[in-house]
Amino acid sequence: MERGGVVYILTNYTHTTLYTGVTSDLIFRIIEHREKLFPTSFTSKYNVDKLVYFCFYPHINEAISEEKRIKAGSRIKKLNS
Repeated sequence: MERGGVVYILTNYTHTTLYTGVTSDLIFRIIEHREKLFPTSFTSKYNVDKLVYFCFYPHINEAISEEKRIKAGSRIKKLNS
């Protein structure tokens, strides 16, 4: 059975930086961001670890498609949606 996927958006404390990601295990992924397990990553560099949005999809491929759709838009579009 295929695992579902989650599209999520993180921001920093001042809400000036956005990060969109996809995962099959949201809780584990958020812990990775908050504990800065990858110190040279974008989210570590800009202190992006506050979850502001997530949406579950029954199939990981649907989540990946939605992440790509979100990333294709402009920052203004993202803030207005």
